[in-house]
Parts: sequence; structure tokens; C-alpha cells
Amino acid sequence: QVHLVESGGGLVPPGGSLRLSCKASERPVHPTTMAWFRQAPGKEREFVAADFRSGQRTYYADSVKGRFTMSRDRAESAVYLQMNDLKPEDTAVYYCAADRHLILSSLRLSSQYDFWGRGAQVTVSS
Repeated sequence: QVHLVESGGGLVPPGGSLRLSCKASERPVHPTTMAWFRQAPGKEREFVAADFRSGQRTYYADSVKGRFTMSRDRAESAVYLQMNDLKPEDTAVYYCAADRHLILSSLRLSSQYDFWGRGAQVTVSS
């Protein structure tokens, strides 16, 4: 069982930046896919970004491409999401997820991930 803990959420004005962190309770067995999803009130959980199989490639949702950057620190068993030029529509609870057996075609499907954090609230508002 891998426990994931997110941190770094908060309130930021439009155009601002935030950096989310997600730390795993143990070093995941490689290769492991780690991802960020988000869920806004009344909406389904949606894919944001993923580091596929321990760094083979990083994928982004079109809505965040060019503004968000996901990075990974294997030594710390952590992933980060740097969010720049934030917009009100980015407001959501952001979740960290991990899976040891994910295939590429399932990357954007939240149902395919075995491990989840509790989430961090990000609010973009003036």
C-alpha cells in the first residue's frame, strides 16, 4: 500500500502561480506512473498530467499544456506540479495518483489508478 500526501494548495489571483507537492510513503517500485487529476464542484475528476512509467515521458491535458509543468524527484519519492498563469477555471481539488501497472492507453483514466492522495484545494479568484 502506497500512501500519497499532497501539499501546496491555496488561494491565488488569476495569472498567479502555485506549486503542488505529492510525497509517497515509500519509494514506489519502478516503473511507476504518477499523475495529477483535478475535480471541480459538480464535475467529474479529470486528468491534468502524468509522468509515465518513471520518466519515460510526461503527458499533459490540453487545457494546461504550456502553463503547468510536472516534475519528479525519485530520491524523495515525490512529484510536483508547477502551475503558472492560473485561471479561474483551474479552481478544483487536485489529487495525486499512482499506479505500478498502468498502460499508456489508460493514462487519462482515473479509474485505472490504484493509489490516491486526499487532495489539495486550489482556488483561483480575485
